[in-house]
Amino acid sequence: MSAEPSQSVRPSAQLASGTPKLQGSAQIEKDSILSVRDVTVGFGNKLILDGLDLDVVRGEILGFVGGSGTGKSVLMRTILGLNKKRRGSIEVFGRNMDTATEGEMTMVRRRWGVLFQQGALFSSLTVKQNIQVPMREHLHLSQRLMDELAILKLDLVGLNPDAADKFPSELSGGMIKRASLARALALDPDLVFLDEPTSGLDPIGAAAFDGLIGQLSKTLGLTVYMVTHDLDSLASVCNRIAVLGDKKVLAIGTLDEMMKNDHPWIESYFRGERALRRV
Repeated sequence: MSAEPSQSVRPSAQLASGTPKLQGSAQIEKDSILSVRDVTVGFGNKLILDGLDLDVVRGEILGFVGGSGTGKSVLMRTILGLNKKRRGSIEVFGRNMDTATEGEMTMVRRRWGVLFQQGALFSSLTVKQNIQVPMREHLHLSQRLMDELAILKLDLVGLNPDAADKFPSELSGGMIKRASLARALALDPDLVFLDEPTSGLDPIGAAAFDGLIGQLSKTLGLTVYMVTHDLDSLASVCNRIAVLGDKKVLAIGTLDEMMKNDHPWIESYFRGERALRRV
């Protein structure tokens, strides 16, 4: 399995508070907002995921980690319907994504938001216009109301109103992440997918973004599915951590549980020299 990029942990990092109380697998399934069962995904003759199971609990921030090329983003894109699976089932908000009607699928998509790697803002649109893309697709609002909502979303993610009329090329890396998050929050979702949200940010910017995610999750009641390789994020905002390897979820639990896990890759990741140097 490929080695992960170097990691470091802030000295004072603690596991996020407010973890949903989980009393065994039955309770987790009951409280699950996203349920993945026996999912298998491959490209050509190569299997990326094989019989993978996963539950994401309502109200939690789940950090999803794994070695480079193990399929973290592939799984997220499969859940979103952007990759086809060969086997298995995916339920979101209690709806089976294979048997849901088009109307049910539309309602599910309105209840989630996505922040892709590098932000994925439309370069030809201003920040305000980017935020309004999902509004135009799913809502019937006046331009004036959409403009007001876009400004509210910018404020929610800590951007000034003057960012609204800027193009992505005029933004810093941190501002792009925040603008992309504002777009992900455009429809007031219940579930937000974040793909490497702190990648490319300096330590101060990454810590600020982590803090923003934690604050939004707490104030808005968001459930967050976060693909990351950043140990700082795992330690500071994630309630639980899922580890992907060998085409399946190897382990899922709190940071303390990961620190005690004796699987070779998990031990190397969470208790390796770089990880422990600043704990």
